[in-house]
Amino acid sequence: MSDEEWAFFEQFILSVRAPNGKKPTNHRLVLDGVFWIAFSGALWRDLPEGFGKWSSVYRQFRRWTLVGLWEQILSALTKSRIVPDALQMVNSTVVRAHHHAAGAKAGLRDRVLAAQRVAS
Repeated sequence: MSDEEWAFFEQFILSVRAPNGKKPTNHRLVLDGVFWIAFSGALWRDLPEGFGKWSSVYRQFRRWTLVGLWEQILSALTKSRIVPDALQMVNSTVVRAHHHAAGAKAGLRDRVLAAQRVAS
């Protein structure tokens, strides 16, 4: 991540940081780890050690999600016109579906039972 990109994200990250007296972690490295996971589609446990412990990166990602950090960032990107709207989308090639979404037995059984209820 370039210094210019970090300067944009840093203002949001520091605004949601809880003042608990703990020494702050390297949020830039954590954010790079989150972006690596989003880009690669890998499991959290497969996060390279260069980003820190996967569980710590995930825990911080989860905290940021709960306080609405990602919505704030996307809103600011949309308002600033830094990034074209066309680039702010989820690429379906990296989105994973639960196995029931592919018609696994449990999903199929539920649909058959629902169809039987409707028919009777």
